[in-house]
Amino acid sequence: CKILRCNSEYVAATLHLRGPDRGAAFCTALRSYSLCTRRTARTCRGDLAFHSAVHGIEDLMIQNNCSKEGPTAPPRPRPPAPNPPGFESLDICDYERSFLYKHGRPPGFQHCAAFGDPHIRTFHDDFYTCRVEGSWPLLDNDYLFVQATSSPVAKGSNATVTSKLTIIFKSMKECIDQKVYQAELDNVPAAFQDGSVNGGARPGGSSLVIWEHSPGRHVEIRADYIGTTIAVRQAGRQLSFSIRAAEEVARAFTEEQDLQLCVGGCPHSQRMSRSPRGHGRVPTETAQALCREMLPVEDVYFQSCVFDVVTSGDTNFTMAAHGALEDARLFLPNAEKLHIFQ
Repeated sequence: CKILRCNSEYVAATLHLRGPDRGAAFCTALRSYSLCTRRTARTCRGDLAFHSAVHGIEDLMIQNNCSKEGPTAPPRPRPPAPNPPGFESLDICDYERSFLYKHGRPPGFQHCAAFGDPHIRTFHDDFYTCRVEGSWPLLDNDYLFVQATSSPVAKGSNATVTSKLTIIFKSMKECIDQKVYQAELDNVPAAFQDGSVNGGARPGGSSLVIWEHSPGRHVEIRADYIGTTIAVRQAGRQLSFSIRAAEEVARAFTEEQDLQLCVGGCPHSQRMSRSPRGHGRVPTETAQALCREMLPVEDVYFQSCVFDVVTSGDTNFTMAAHGALEDARLFLPNAEKLHIFQ
């Protein structure tokens, strides 16, 4: 059974395909992958990796609107390698590539975000508005620890905003040293606390890197060794956090690590209604008009924007909700779940 060869040829063909323009090339690679599995069907009938690959290809063809008819890419010639071909010769600090090689399909991903008041979108697409003052863990698993520190949005207000984020990338022997990233209001650095911009001197150090999208306002941290990307933004007087994490990574925690806002949302005692009450600092109609300019779909992002502008009087909160929506557009594995309506 030569299913592993089919898997590795597909990995090689799609490894560098990124962004919105990858469609045609990705479909060509999928058709080639499908052709390869058909050629090995007789010898692979009892192989689980083979059946996993076949089902994975069908799912990907549907998700990417690929036609079963069309060109197929010829297999890439294999470069001569000093090591025999096999899993050992793959970069174990490239999670997506290694997962595909082992399972014959790409990994699944989940998305979580915390922005504005703060509002929490959990890995399970539940949505909460929280009053969580003080420090609370967004994530606490075998690979990552993320803590958000919140303070009142305005004097005398129950609403809070994230004023500090601490992210710990736990040491992974083969890939990275432990790295700590910390952002505070007016200090969103493009480096870890030790001044480095990658995972350190280990062979896989480049599998953890920081990119600066907007100086002091927006950074992206790519942790390829765990198939995870994190965005940190500042809009006005608040910080926001967004993550796209491999399902395996998001689920890697014990019962003792039970308080994670990205997993279960904020506790019941800390949840707030998004319906503005009493006298806000900005009239609701004005807030709605401002938010509608940035968020034409009146979903929970729009509702959160209105709540934040009314409560704080700060129009920069329109940018916070818009940034969170843009991150969701990039990070969500299923585009149909982008908008949540409650």
